[in-house]
Amino acid sequence: MLGNLIRCISTDAALTVMAADTTAVVDEARRIHGASAVITAALGRLLTAACFMGASLKGAGQSVTLRVNGGGPAGSVIAVADSEGGVKGYAANPAVELPLNAKGKLAVGGAVGTQGLLTVMKDLGAGEPYIGQVKLVSGEIAEDVTAYYAESEQTPTVCALGVLVNKDLTVPAAGGYLIQLLPGAGEAVIGAVERCVERVEPVTTMLAKGLTPWEICKTVLPDFKLELLDSTAAAYKCSCSRDRVAGALVSLGAEELTSMSKEKQSEITCHFCPKRYTFTGEDIRELLEKAR
Repeated sequence: MLGNLIRCISTDAALTVMAADTTAVVDEARRIHGASAVITAALGRLLTAACFMGASLKGAGQSVTLRVNGGGPAGSVIAVADSEGGVKGYAANPAVELPLNAKGKLAVGGAVGTQGLLTVMKDLGAGEPYIGQVKLVSGEIAEDVTAYYAESEQTPTVCALGVLVNKDLTVPAAGGYLIQLLPGAGEAVIGAVERCVERVEPVTTMLAKGLTPWEICKTVLPDFKLELLDSTAAAYKCSCSRDRVAGALVSLGAEELTSMSKEKQSEITCHFCPKRYTFTGEDIRELLEKAR
């Protein structure tokens, strides 16, 4: 199963809008990590945000990593996306469970925490990666992404993200939309967007009704005429391999590898997927030679 993400521009070139149905992506992440309801919601929102940022990358091989660490019981929550719809992620503590918040909703902000940062790292395939950081606003992810764009990229943005979780922990709806004003957009455009957003339903309500990303864009911005730019299939995709894991082990340094080489074998589990890689003591000693 694949998710779907589209990008649109208003015909007056005042704004762009993206919308995504990431239900299948988030449910796969939930299945892989055995996540609780509140962690599924937190990770699902971050995965959707990463999909939006990945869709904005220009070339193959580029990627963006979002890391949220707000001091909450979830620990670090991480999502990585490429420019072709591939996305993956994990939470340090996927089994965390919390009571519903005061609004009767999953307490994502309570799980993530608010005393920390949202870090965005863009690897454009040449030179040092770009890194931007903002203090967390609420830990609810969407507001934090909005703050990132405003502070780090000086782009007025409206971000909405949502994940519904069933009692059996499956995900019936997940997705979001991202509206960004283009240079030159005046006060009239800002006011029109604000009026549109004020009266729109939650994104999960629209998804549960069966609206497609294109229909969501038109529903969210009825006062604007939109033109479809492109559509991308989004999928949970981990690119781990034995060679990549070996490279990560080499980066640990000689001291750590020397300690590992004394073990009969070491089993390394990928953070993003269930794959496990076994390295014997001899394997580690060979890596140790490369590290020197």
